[in-house]
Amino acid sequence: MELIMKAREKVSGQAQKLNRYLRRNAAEQTDTDVKKLAKKKSTKKTIREMVVSWLFLTPSLLGVLTFFVLPFCVVVFYSLVNNPIQKQFVGFSNFVRVFNNNAFRLAALNTAKFSIIAVPLAVALSLFLAVVMESGIPFKSQFRSFFLSPMMVPIASIVLIWQVLFHYNGIVNEISMYFGGPKIDWLKSDKAQIVVVILFLWKNLGYNMILFMAALSSVPKDLLEVARLENATEMQIFWSIKMRYLSSTILFVTIMSLINSFKVFREIYLLTGDYPYDTLYMMQHFMNNTFASVDYQKLSASAIMMAIVIIILMLIMFITEDRYGRDIEG
Repeated sequence: MELIMKAREKVSGQAQKLNRYLRRNAAEQTDTDVKKLAKKKSTKKTIREMVVSWLFLTPSLLGVLTFFVLPFCVVVFYSLVNNPIQKQFVGFSNFVRVFNNNAFRLAALNTAKFSIIAVPLAVALSLFLAVVMESGIPFKSQFRSFFLSPMMVPIASIVLIWQVLFHYNGIVNEISMYFGGPKIDWLKSDKAQIVVVILFLWKNLGYNMILFMAALSSVPKDLLEVARLENATEMQIFWSIKMRYLSSTILFVTIMSLINSFKVFREIYLLTGDYPYDTLYMMQHFMNNTFASVDYQKLSASAIMMAIVIIILMLIMFITEDRYGRDIEG
């Protein structure tokens, strides 16, 4: 009888073990099935979201492809052929011809000089104005409106004002002669680029100043309070804390100012016409005159060279800002 009882207990224990094993396997299988189903649903959801995203992006992508990518490809093609009619591949001969052109060299040199002078001044002065405005000076709103007013004035009116100011018989010469200075034909002398630099700064300082003011307002106040409690000077606070939050804005303002410096042709053209004094002959003049002469291959080659220079400058600025930001955060 005892043997029978032991056999039954043994069988019952094995049955319980088997039952537990089967339940565990069933639970694991259920979890596996649930995970597979969830993964499948997640994959379907991801695919659906991706399809919807691409559907929304398609109109913009078509616009970029039609108005930017394809024209750029056409420009590259024209720069590598002898002319748009024969379309014979000539390699880089158009680039060599453009580089050896005296007008191109003069325009490139003047544009480089203008950008080297105007862009740093636009960034530094607008940053200085933003810091001054943030310091709580009296008549703050009036000063801000004054620097923003050039954005609301038509370019033709601005050019008319500059012609009145810097004409040979203009107001600037009258003031200069009153204090014993020489009478200068500003727009037809070696100082002509100074006039355009002043015009460029007057037009762009207000917009850049607003960008810097917005960036300065985003600096955490608690960090500034802690720094002042630690007896940090205002100069130390500016360079160690505020510049950390301004680095990306400085990069953006520099890029925008650089782009605007290459677009100053409109103002110079209205001031002086197609063929200004040598110091005001910019890349846009060269391209405009080349287009007028229907030399598309030379125009395309010069446009690509200009684009390459801008891209290289922007890459340098991005790398500098990235390294500078890491140094400050470290």
